[in-house]
Amino acid sequence: MAAEATVLSLTRDLLSCIAKGNYGRYQELCADDLTCFEPEAGGYLVEGLPFHKWYFDLNETKPSGAVAANQTISSPKVRMMGENAAVVVYIRLQQIVDENGRPKTVRSEETRVWQKIDGKWKNVHFHRSSPSS
Repeated sequence: MAAEATVLSLTRDLLSCIAKGNYGRYQELCADDLTCFEPEAGGYLVEGLPFHKWYFDLNETKPSGAVAANQTISSPKVRMMGENAAVVVYIRLQQIVDENGRPKTVRSEETRVWQKIDGKWKNVHFHRSSPSS
């Protein structure tokens, strides 16, 4: 059970560093050859970190005092795939302040694949979908 808890904790840490714009921590948690499918990629498979770095750099242009998103992982499930791989599935709830200053909650469905590489857990793939309903 310890590995499951570790992977879930790392997933929470990853979402936190995304919300805070901490690209250094993001790099530590992700494999250099990370792959993903996400809405921003328009249905294309993204490989590597440069695609994601662009969004972190864009985040740096937010006005000072901007409120970081609050991240909640709902209904997480961790499946170990041996000692060195795990799959985490969950609903991600992001509480944000919209362009009009109103609070809003955005939901997405996520799957993350973690692999232990050189003794450290790395996110090697993720798939994020925005629900249609």
